[in-house]
Amino acid sequence: MPKTHELVWSDWRSQLKHRIHTLEDLRQWISVSPDEEAAIEQSARKYRWSITPYYASLMDKNDPTCPIRQQAVPHSGEFQTFANADPDPVGDTYYRKTNRVVHKYPDRIILLITEACAVYCRHCTRKFHTTDLEGSYFETSEAASWEADFEYIASHPEIRDVLLTGGDPLTYGDEKLELIISRLRQIPHVEIIRIGSRYPVLLPQRITPEFCAMLEKYHPVWLNTHFNHPKEITPEAAEACDRLLRHGIPVQNQTVLLKGINDDLETMKTLLKELLKIRVRPYYLYHCDNVTGVSHFMTSVETGRQIMRGLLGHMTGFAVPQYIVTTKLGKIPLWEEQYHADEDGYWLENYKGETMRFSDAP
Repeated sequence: MPKTHELVWSDWRSQLKHRIHTLEDLRQWISVSPDEEAAIEQSARKYRWSITPYYASLMDKNDPTCPIRQQAVPHSGEFQTFANADPDPVGDTYYRKTNRVVHKYPDRIILLITEACAVYCRHCTRKFHTTDLEGSYFETSEAASWEADFEYIASHPEIRDVLLTGGDPLTYGDEKLELIISRLRQIPHVEIIRIGSRYPVLLPQRITPEFCAMLEKYHPVWLNTHFNHPKEITPEAAEACDRLLRHGIPVQNQTVLLKGINDDLETMKTLLKELLKIRVRPYYLYHCDNVTGVSHFMTSVETGRQIMRGLLGHMTGFAVPQYIVTTKLGKIPLWEEQYHADEDGYWLENYKGETMRFSDAP
C-alpha cells in the first residue's frame, strides 16, 4: 500500500482529503494502462474523477479489468458515441419540482442533496449531473436556500416517503445532515426517511457510531447502498453495515448489472450470498441505464434475464433482487411472470421449467 503522508486511515475526513484525483497519485496505487492514462487525460476536459485511498486499496495493481478499477478509473468507453444514449434517461430534470425535489411517484420524492461524491463511479446514472464539468441538476446552486424544498414537501400531504440522494448525502457532515433530517421529521405526513449512499462501499469509515446514533433519533430511517461485486464486501464494509443495523437502520442493496464486472451468474450468486452474510438484503438489480458516458457498461436484457433464471430456485427467496430498468415512466420490472392463463385456467412454472395447472377457486 502506498504511503500517503498525514493520511489517517480510520478517519473519513482524512480519506476525503487524500482522495486520488491525478495520474501521478494513481500511479502510486496501480500500474496505469495506456487506455486509462488516455481516458484520464480526456476526463480533464469532460468528467470529474476521484478515488478514496480505501477504495483504491481494493484495486488489482496490474489488472485493468479489475472490477474495482473499472468502476473508479476513467475508461475510453466514456467518450464513445452510443445510439439512444441520454444524459438523463430516468427523468430527474423532467420531474423536478424545486431546486432539490424530484416528484415522480405519487407518495414519495427524492431530495437531491449534493453533487459531490467520495468516488465518482464511472457507471453513475447521474453522470451528467455529478461529474460532467458543464452539468448540474440544481436550478440555482447547491448552496441555495432549502425553504422552497421543505415548503413543497409540507404542502403535499400525499408525500409519505423521502429519499435523500445526490451525489452522496453522506459527503455532508452529521450536523448538516441532522438539520435536514430533523426538518423532515417536523412534517407530519413524512413517515419514512431513506438515505441512498454508496459510502458503506466506497468509504465505510464514514459510518461512525456518532452518525448511526444521530440517525437512530429519527426512526424509521432506512439506508440503501450499492455493492456491485463480491470484492467490495470487506471486513470494513461489513462493520459499517453492522453499525447501522445495530442502531435499527435496515440496509438494502441496489446492484447495477455491469458488463465485465458482474454480468455472469457465478459472480452474481457470490455477491448475493456475501450480502446475506453481512445482513444486507438484496433489493434491486438495475439494468444499466443508457446514460451518456456510461453505455459501454450496458449488457443485453436477455443477459440479465438469464442471470435471474439462474438465481430462481437456487437462492433463498429474499436473496433474489427485483430485476428492473429505470425509465422516465418509472421503474419497470424486466423479469418474466411465472404463470400464464389460457382457456384451461392458470398454469404455474417453477425454476426447473416444470408446469402445473392451478385453480384459484375454493
